Amino acid sequence: MKSADVRAMSADELSDELAKLKKEQFNLRFQKATGQLEKTSRVKEVRRDIARIKTIARQKAAEAKA
Repeated sequence: MKSADVRAMSADELSDELAKLKKEQFNLRFQKATGQLEKTSRVKEVRRDIARIKTIARQKAAEAKA
């Protein structure tokens, strides 16, 4: 997910996407624990996407407050 795509989202869309990614992260951790995870790089991608969304959401909140 590109940061430009995330910046174009509204606050509600960001929270929905964050919830979806957290659910995916949980499922990936579960697959890893049971030995069913095939694409290990996806764990890193999801973790970074979560961080990207949280960062941009915080920036938008700071802009709205100022």
